[in-house]
Amino acid sequence: MAVQQHPHRHPKFHFPSPRRSAAATATESATVAATSTAAYVLAGARVLTGFVFLWAFLDKTFGLGYATGSGKGWIDGGSPTKGFLSHVAVGPLESTFHDWAGAGWADWLFLLGLLAIGLALVSGIALRLAAVAGTLMMALMWAAEWPPAKHLSDGAPSMSTNPFVDYHLIYAVVLIVLAVTAAGSTWGLGRRWARLPFVSRNGWLR
Repeated sequence: MAVQQHPHRHPKFHFPSPRRSAAATATESATVAATSTAAYVLAGARVLTGFVFLWAFLDKTFGLGYATGSGKGWIDGGSPTKGFLSHVAVGPLESTFHDWAGAGWADWLFLLGLLAIGLALVSGIALRLAAVAGTLMMALMWAAEWPPAKHLSDGAPSMSTNPFVDYHLIYAVVLIVLAVTAAGSTWGLGRRWARLPFVSRNGWLR
């Protein structure tokens, strides 16, 4: 009986393919670049959105002559809520907003909310709290304008351009996105804030 002898097969050593390595490196570099770009875009959106809230606070407090006329700011005795809420003319909360118009507690809450949200966004800290507070504020302002209505309470056209989506909802979505993506880590103090013992033990403060 003949026994066939097979040459010993030695495992072959394969050198990494230069093309494959180059492709993998290029992919990784592109991913890192895209991630970095996204982080900077979100950081820019965060700072700009923060300035929207801060400017509203400054204008309504000091009467800088834009939305709030000179001499009509909060420090001059004006009310940041009376003009807007007293003119609400549509929606299920119309009478409620009229009752709130010019109330001291409403003025304080509104202005402090604008200031706190603006500072949080610009600095990059407490974005989750800012998202919750800002979303609530935007929801109330959306309800005050009530885009679903075609007509105001007196029957006049509401001039609503969209029955659901308006800039208040866009701002709310932006706030939520900034919070869930930890956008305060770039161009902000988000990382340092998150490392504080009290904040690290209470994730809702981040």
